[in-house]
Amino acid sequence: MTLAAFTNPGRFWRGNLHTHSDRSDGVLPPEEVCRRYRAEGYDFLALTDHFVGLYDYPITDTTGYRRDDFTTILGAELHSGAMENGEIWHVLAVGLPRDFARPNAPHFFTVEDQETGPEIAARARAAGAFVAIAHPQWSGMTLNDARSITEAHAVEIYNHGCAVECDRPDGFHTLDLLLSEGRRLTLCATDDAHFAGPDFFGGWVMVKASENSPEALLSALTTGAFYSSQGPEIHDIRIEDDHVIVESSAVSTLVVAGQGSAAGAVHGASVTRARMPLDRFAASPWIRVTVVDAAGRRAWANPIWFEDL
Repeated sequence: MTLAAFTNPGRFWRGNLHTHSDRSDGVLPPEEVCRRYRAEGYDFLALTDHFVGLYDYPITDTTGYRRDDFTTILGAELHSGAMENGEIWHVLAVGLPRDFARPNAPHFFTVEDQETGPEIAARARAAGAFVAIAHPQWSGMTLNDARSITEAHAVEIYNHGCAVECDRPDGFHTLDLLLSEGRRLTLCATDDAHFAGPDFFGGWVMVKASENSPEALLSALTTGAFYSSQGPEIHDIRIEDDHVIVESSAVSTLVVAGQGSAAGAVHGASVTRARMPLDRFAASPWIRVTVVDAAGRRAWANPIWFEDL
């Protein structure tokens, strides 16, 4: 059997889901942000400015920067309520309507009578957005915090801005614990670019869709038809004869991880096809695949649930 993300009709489109402009705390105007991503070969961009009163609650309109070879998805980074450490929530929402109702979030500090993080995440999903738990390591997020966002589609597992600015890019611990509790989550890599430093073009998603339109991309994101990357390409993943088979661009390592300590690796030089037996994952309901190239750049596939095969 083959994963749906690698057999859906269409092709892979490269995009960044987390970006800021001078409509909030970014450095560049929206037009220049879009120009740079298009110039770097991206097919689409979600400009996700901070949805707080300090910036007049922007859902930045990027529709005027769409071209035949480049599109945009409207979105925002939502803030409301306190996490267990007392800091305000950050929730990534891609595909928001322009009239998404404003929360009581005048700035980046919690105030009385706010929606909780779970409540604003649920409201975003109900409005049709792809919702991700943003940068859990950077936020100091607890597992209880992450558990509470029951309407999330994904966990942000790599945030390039957090890697560059504070060496806290990771969301895998959060993701794996939630997967092991049965949560059907996907994973996404992003830039979180502000352009005040080298926080751009470091992590992206490759979305399988029939066309490069906001509607087709959003449908593919919400159904998990994508993978994430820092550079390597994943061409196919399939399960055959109790093995996982991965075809990719040239890499040096294939890693398969599952619940708890279940994991295995295949190493080589310029590997484009790797095969790993699944016997060590007999007690794990899921696995996820990572490939690593010779420069240490990674690509990550969404989790595979054995009961779905």
